[in-house]
Amino acid sequence: MAIWKTYRIADVVTDIGDEKFVLPVIQRSLVWTEEKMELLFDTLLKGDSFGGVMVIEEEKDSKPLFNYRPFTRDGNFIVSRQVDKLSQQQLFVIDGQQRLQSFYIGLKGSIGGKVLYFDLFSDFNSDFEFKFENDATKLPIKSKDERPILEHFWYPVSGLLEKLKNTGKYKQTVKEIVDKNNIIDDTKKDYIEENILAFYENVLNSDTLGISKVVINKSLPEIENRQRIVELFRRLNDGGTRLSPFDLVASILKGFSWEMEGFLKEMLETYQDIGLSQDNLIKLIFLLQDNPYKEMVSIEVSDADFAIQKKDRIKATIKALKDYLEYSKIYEYYKNTNFSFIPLFFIAYHLFHKPIDNNKLEHYFDNYDSGNVDFPLMKRWLYHSLLNGVFRSRGAGWIPYKTGIRKILETIKHYKSKDFPINELFQVYKNHLNTFTTTYASDNLSQLDNPFVFFLMYDRTRTTRTNDIDHIMPKSILEDKGYEGSKINSIKNYQLIDYGTNRGTKNGKPFALWINYSEYVKDKSAFVKLHLIPENENLWIEDNFLEFEEERAKLIINKLETYTK
Repeated sequence: MAIWKTYRIADVVTDIGDEKFVLPVIQRSLVWTEEKMELLFDTLLKGDSFGGVMVIEEEKDSKPLFNYRPFTRDGNFIVSRQVDKLSQQQLFVIDGQQRLQSFYIGLKGSIGGKVLYFDLFSDFNSDFEFKFENDATKLPIKSKDERPILEHFWYPVSGLLEKLKNTGKYKQTVKEIVDKNNIIDDTKKDYIEENILAFYENVLNSDTLGISKVVINKSLPEIENRQRIVELFRRLNDGGTRLSPFDLVASILKGFSWEMEGFLKEMLETYQDIGLSQDNLIKLIFLLQDNPYKEMVSIEVSDADFAIQKKDRIKATIKALKDYLEYSKIYEYYKNTNFSFIPLFFIAYHLFHKPIDNNKLEHYFDNYDSGNVDFPLMKRWLYHSLLNGVFRSRGAGWIPYKTGIRKILETIKHYKSKDFPINELFQVYKNHLNTFTTTYASDNLSQLDNPFVFFLMYDRTRTTRTNDIDHIMPKSILEDKGYEGSKINSIKNYQLIDYGTNRGTKNGKPFALWINYSEYVKDKSAFVKLHLIPENENLWIEDNFLEFEEERAKLIINKLETYTK
């Protein structure tokens, strides 16, 4: 059952400041942009519909269904607090938080140090213009649009609200602003009055915000009520600002245990550099319990309990995982690319289940170069996996996030207290993928994942930018000579050179001519070494392209083998 009632925006904003409206732990953080907030105020002053708000009413002296946090006044996230007894009646917002948060920040606070300004020369017959800015001098002086008054007259929204509240009369506020700013033009006076009137009517004078109170049956078990509200939250998400499936999973987990909010936030802030997103962390929590099939509808309180009870173990695991990435010289690759987190799930899984305490786990790779049994196995497994593109989204022969995860988990879960099962995991690939090899040759280089091949070719010091990929011997010349496209457009004929060079001074020039011209290549021997160019200069001529690419293939293979032994 829900009860609807209308409120004035100004009153609700005051109540938000007094924490009469709060956010349950299941709610995510503010996601609306400045522009979207500005447009909300335009919608409000036009009198257009912007949707209602749904809340749970919790009585004074009661224990709330959810722990909560206040609305942010500056856009920064506030961690939820544990409350056993409410000091006042409170309304827990389950739908409409982005709108309420926008009104609160716009009328009372700031975002990123910027406060909201209202253009009192706005064309009220068209659009009411609002803009966030941290320095009034940065606001535009003249409008780029055709309108009756081309100038802007920016006024801080919080100041306008206070003036109107103090006087209670919009005409008096208009007169004070006009007099203080020496406005003598009658048209400008009229526009100031019309804009302030629209603000006064829709923010302070009229009930423009509909709020629905959801009644909770306190006779039902607490967990049942929590999940009822989370389910309502999920359904309401079908409209408005959509949450991802894992945002909803996070809300469900936080509904079971409020401590999940702080745990998720801490982990994501600490390890976002290795690609640990909320989605990946939640998926890892399920995988650590040997359950790759977990769906949102089947999440249980045990999932939240597992994460909270094992949070120190999970933290130690991810710390060791990051150490592994750094010691295996692949940290920068993960930091600078959006590469799949899937292989890291299984390194983390194996580490989590090692029969050692958390402190030893945190420092598990301190001896990575002197006696650590797992490190070389994990390194070889990950390098060969990445070279073969095992986890790429298309073309591998399976769906990595579904089939791949399930098949690997089915194998690795039998080696929880043993050495990392590299050969068994390679066998999984051989059983299910289109191609997989640990022996690299000229005829299979084209099957490999080019970005990771480049990463190893350049000694793990740079990641691939598409615009930097250059044909060593120009495509146009090779095509004119009749060479096959598959050979021309091959890793054996690719190098990484900055876009300005490969599309500029080098573009279309015979390779031998270009590399031998000192104005183009200052240090030829260094260039040859860096880009794995065969030293035999006779091969630098396009007529000898086939011999060139075979010799270069040997250099590439030698580099790959150096890092995959």
